[in-house]
Amino acid sequence: MEDPNFIIKIAVLAFYVGILFFIGIMASRRVKSMSDYYVGGKKMGFWAVAFSARATGESGWLLIGLTGMGAIAGYSGYWVVAGELLGVFISWQYMAKRFKKRSDAYGAITIPDYLQSHFQSSTHTLRIISAAVLVIFIVIYVASQIDVTGIAFKSMLGIDYKIGAIIGFVIVLAYIFIGGFIAAVWSDLFQGLLMFLGLVLLPIVIWFSMDHGAGVTEGLNAIDPTLTQIMGRSSDGWMNLFTILGFSMIGLGFLGSPQVYVRFMSIKNSKEIDKGKWVATAFTLLTDAAAVTIGILARIYFTKEGQDPETILGNSGENVLSMVTEEFLPTILVAIFVAIVLSAIMSTIDSLLILASSAITRDFYQKIFRPEIKDESLTKISRISTVIMAFTALIIAMIINYVSPDRQVFWVILFGWSGIAATFCPVIILSLFWKGYSEKGAIASMISGFMSVIVFNFFFKEMASVGAYFIALDVLTPSFAVAMLVGFLVSKKYPPRTKAVQMIEEIDAAPEKE
Repeated sequence: MEDPNFIIKIAVLAFYVGILFFIGIMASRRVKSMSDYYVGGKKMGFWAVAFSARATGESGWLLIGLTGMGAIAGYSGYWVVAGELLGVFISWQYMAKRFKKRSDAYGAITIPDYLQSHFQSSTHTLRIISAAVLVIFIVIYVASQIDVTGIAFKSMLGIDYKIGAIIGFVIVLAYIFIGGFIAAVWSDLFQGLLMFLGLVLLPIVIWFSMDHGAGVTEGLNAIDPTLTQIMGRSSDGWMNLFTILGFSMIGLGFLGSPQVYVRFMSIKNSKEIDKGKWVATAFTLLTDAAAVTIGILARIYFTKEGQDPETILGNSGENVLSMVTEEFLPTILVAIFVAIVLSAIMSTIDSLLILASSAITRDFYQKIFRPEIKDESLTKISRISTVIMAFTALIIAMIINYVSPDRQVFWVILFGWSGIAATFCPVIILSLFWKGYSEKGAIASMISGFMSVIVFNFFFKEMASVGAYFIALDVLTPSFAVAMLVGFLVSKKYPPRTKAVQMIEEIDAAPEKE
């Protein structure tokens, strides 16, 4: 006889999937052009864009990775919250409007579009490099998200990892296939609301269900006094510094990552950006802080229950969320949390696949090989490329699971995130704020950022003398710094074209569109 709790979870999950397909079908009715398919016709409202940008930026990393990090790191895990909050606010406050105004003036609907127009490129070199890097790291990032899907199904439903990964993969691919970017954003709004409510309410439920004989600090101190050290858990001051930088500099990824900035392209106007800024900031503060807090409370609770947290919480705490929901929530709410976890994962996968599809279809096929082809003819190619990349990511996810069964979810996802961020964020930042930034400088930034992620991850981390410090720092901060410095130096050597600088000055001087 089937477990009734399992049946309830599957029923709720099926209902959730039904909503996603309904959203996809409704969105498909608004897809009339390539602009609709890739940026929603640039008519999206601030609620949808803010929730979509945050849901896309956070992914399964927020629910499974960050809750686990809270359990393992203790109070120092809140540096992630501070870093992300600062990154999101700076992005919306100082970069979004400028990027929106220029991308609209260029008629851009992809990030390579924006870069090609911004530098008045006479060749396709910059477009080819940016599109190629996008595809490579997006496939890796999507693979990590599919990997988390399998982990979530296994830990929360008891379904085999491979089956769970394939189920999640099929669901998200199907509704993207139907509705494109509009389906992704609308579903992100729905999924973002689920994530927000679930994360914010869960620590409250845990707190009122726990024995309050001692406070949180006392509880952590009883387990391990280093868990309450906000400046890091190590006795080595340099290790603590590198750890804090590694945690807080994750926020750098919000300063130009294509999957986030394509949402700024899609928003109606600058007034919507002003409104969306506060929605995105509040979402980040509350959900990130709640995720770390869930991990901390779980560490205290399960240790008091006489269980070994280092064993039951998983290698990097990835079991925290499933354990907490099973312990404190009725079956129907556990089922909803399964849907919330999938929401976090799928909201990222859908956006990334559409972004990678645009790189292949528009930036490679249309702009380079078939400039005469009409947008209407590209819809089929877009969907085919989406399917191919999705299957490639699925295969990589299966390989990751086979080769590294003890992998840490937090850092696997962060590698894909860092690769995209280190390649594109320095380029976007410098292009927005420095008129002296040139096409050659941008190419140098992208190549150096891309290569640095690989070098720091596979070489510096393996060095006996400093490897541990670079593991704590991770790859984003040093790769970001290298890309910024190289881009600056090359631009000084090879200044931008005069007509490119003049065009930027004219666009910036023009009044804002209502």
